[in-house]
Amino acid sequence: MSTLRSRPTANKPTPPQTPSPPPSPTRQHDLSPTSDSPDQISRLPSPLDILRILTGLLLLSTTLSYFITTNSLTWNYRPPWTRPARLRAWLRGPITLTPTELSLYNGTNPSLPIYLALNGSIYDVTASPHMYGPGGMYEIFAGRDATRAFVTGCFSPEHLNHDLRGVEEMFVPLDDDDDDDSDEIVSTKVRKMRRERDGRVARKKIEEAVRGWEGLFDGGKGGKYFWVGRVDWRGTRVGGVQGLCEQALQGRPKRVSEVGGKGKGEGKREGVRRAEEVS
Repeated sequence: MSTLRSRPTANKPTPPQTPSPPPSPTRQHDLSPTSDSPDQISRLPSPLDILRILTGLLLLSTTLSYFITTNSLTWNYRPPWTRPARLRAWLRGPITLTPTELSLYNGTNPSLPIYLALNGSIYDVTASPHMYGPGGMYEIFAGRDATRAFVTGCFSPEHLNHDLRGVEEMFVPLDDDDDDDSDEIVSTKVRKMRRERDGRVARKKIEEAVRGWEGLFDGGKGGKYFWVGRVDWRGTRVGGVQGLCEQALQGRPKRVSEVGGKGKGEGKREGVRRAEEVS
């Protein structure tokens, strides 16, 4: 029996396969939610949440203010519009008063405010009638310009005025009793230079003292005292230079030795030499 032989078939060549491109990496922004996704929208505070936060901060501030100041919910700050007298003064504008007219505003008339003047500026101190009104600790300052008394601390009637002449002496240093300026060591030129220097320093101290008192009475936006106008000094007679009271004279400073660490005579000669070199 004959065996059928199968004819081998040639394998068909397979077409080459093109490699598939690698998967592109996923971009970061593709994984993040879109700007209008519900998750992101839910993270934004609503107007009601903002209102709750602000209300909580306001309550916390007022509570702390009351416990710290014991009498104020706003840290002792009062806006100008909460003070009727200050608002009326602002609407009226600056005023000008003569010394005679200013004397009427001393607190004795309940229908008038209480004014005091400092360096020609008039301030309303009606907010403290227990201090500047009749019977108050500082009633002597009401209704007048007592700049001299503010600077010197001399409160007798002759010092309750605005005249600052002669006040420089209060700040000029005192020399030692045994410091003889009439000898040949200190020349006339050096003494003149010393007086000029002491005068400049004294005038600067007076200006600083006046500015300090002005800062107290011109309390800014929230202060209880405020500026209302100026004093008209025209026609006012000015007398002679008033001397200082005993209290002011006793408070004069002692002159500090210009050259330390040396004997009195040697230090004086060194100071004179330096002063002459500067000149």
